[in-house]
Amino acid sequence: MAISRFKKRLTQIEEFAVDVFYDRRRGKRAFALGLFLYGLSLIFGLLARLRLFLYKKRILKDQPLGCLVVVVGNLTVGGTGKTPVVEKFARSLQQRGRRVAILSRGYKSRDLAKETRFQKLWRTLVTGGDALPPKVVSDGEKVLLDSEFAGDEPYMLARNLPGVVVLVDKDRVKSGTYAIKRFGCDTLVLDDGFQYLPLKGRLNLLLVDKSNPFGNRYLMPRGILREPVRHLKRASYVFLTKSDGVRDLELEALIEKHNPGVDVIECAHKPQYLKEVNGDGRLPLDELLQKRIGAFSGIAVPDSFEGFLRDFGANLLYTKRFLDHHRFDADELEEIFDEAASAKLDFIVTTEKDAVRIPEGSVFPLPLYYLRLEIEILRGVEDFDAAVSKICFPGEGRRRAVEA
Repeated sequence: MAISRFKKRLTQIEEFAVDVFYDRRRGKRAFALGLFLYGLSLIFGLLARLRLFLYKKRILKDQPLGCLVVVVGNLTVGGTGKTPVVEKFARSLQQRGRRVAILSRGYKSRDLAKETRFQKLWRTLVTGGDALPPKVVSDGEKVLLDSEFAGDEPYMLARNLPGVVVLVDKDRVKSGTYAIKRFGCDTLVLDDGFQYLPLKGRLNLLLVDKSNPFGNRYLMPRGILREPVRHLKRASYVFLTKSDGVRDLELEALIEKHNPGVDVIECAHKPQYLKEVNGDGRLPLDELLQKRIGAFSGIAVPDSFEGFLRDFGANLLYTKRFLDHHRFDADELEEIFDEAASAKLDFIVTTEKDAVRIPEGSVFPLPLYYLRLEIEILRGVEDFDAAVSKICFPGEGRRRAVEA
């Protein structure tokens, strides 16, 4: 009982810190913590700039793999809707004949091999390095790992992209080499790789959340920025995600200021349907109209997910939010469904990323669905096609540029 209370208190502290991080809290305690985090962000900024400087001056060197490398990432932490963009880009490359591998860090995934620190040290001393191969989430034919060992996003990508290899390892140079030698891949997509400098990308696709581009403009941990806004200049293409279709001229001017002439591709995350969790059922979105529903999620920015449900006419009577990448246990799911039953809901909806963290075989007293989203390009379709063509047919891309 004491352990449970301690765990709950620890979660509350973590949630409070995250709220300060996103400027969702006010008051003396929030101000004090914000001031402390601001001091840390100054140190973080110095280290980030030093690291970029060392790579720029070739004191630290990236490692070419003799393969086309596409980097998909962002300047901020979480919430840009990156996974659907990676999925769309990888699918487009595959459809044009490329043998694609997605390389992911596998955030919060479990290790396959159980090793103590001493065992890791001994293996490093004996082998001269990390001899363990990357985790193969998908070999291009079947999905081999679940979300617990793969990580949420790699598992989702593997499940939605048959024919695409998905590998997980913190060392993307190692996993890229493995993809080339083991699976014959000729195109590597670095998922969340904008800050991964040891492997240089031919194209850097930078995602900017149009609804909240750079937060409060502070670097981590006081704000959501991983590196300064001026580093927009490192992008080959800028994707404005979560667009409402209305142009933001101020944001576009800021992008133009730091990266003159860069192609801007504007896209929206469009809901497609409701898919039953741990089942084969599917509902059209008009089933949300006037229904009494609940929603729970463990994502960085839950507001947009809940907004989708309301936009389709749902009567959203119950919501429950967890920290990003939260892995649900049986007690939490039981509590959610008990509260949903008390509210006399018709069904519950979660996100696709959260659905992969629900144990397979779980049985629910109310229907549970996840909302399937896909990317729709609203502006810059030609630029998107050009980016794909530049990778698949580099010679043709150069000819078109000369002709233009």
